[in-house]
Amino acid sequence: MTETTQRSNTAGRQDGATSQGGKGAPGTRGSTAIADTVVAKIAGMAAREIPEVHNLGGGMTRAFGAVRQRVPGGGSGVTQGVKVEVGERQAAVDLDVVVEYGAAIADTAADVRTNVINAVERMTGLEVVEVNIAVGDVHLPDEEEDDSEQQESSRRVA
Repeated sequence: MTETTQRSNTAGRQDGATSQGGKGAPGTRGSTAIADTVVAKIAGMAAREIPEVHNLGGGMTRAFGAVRQRVPGGGSGVTQGVKVEVGERQAAVDLDVVVEYGAAIADTAADVRTNVINAVERMTGLEVVEVNIAVGDVHLPDEEEDDSEQQESSRRVA
């Protein structure tokens, strides 16, 4: 036999009504702290959604990220190339981006900036005061073969 419980939903009230005890709506009691890693993951995923972005992170960062991904429990590398500073109400994001060859870098940076700001503000409620983008490399079409050959040779050595 299952038992059902009836609850009143006071969190969704928009009429400014107070809950029992007169201390204000439940949504306004207490505080919420959002970790830097949460904002970094959101920003990293949002930046990668732009088709002209090949990868995030500088050369050494990407190399360490590739090693970290092979180590069990090393993480997914979503925050690779992303630095954030999070305050109580605001956040700042720094991105190191690798752009696909042929993409208009200024347009790509504007698209990344817009997508990151929208995602972080929508998901966290923080105001994004700046998104700084450093384009550290351009991915050439023929580099794909070189990358796979280097990975294959490093697998043979290991």
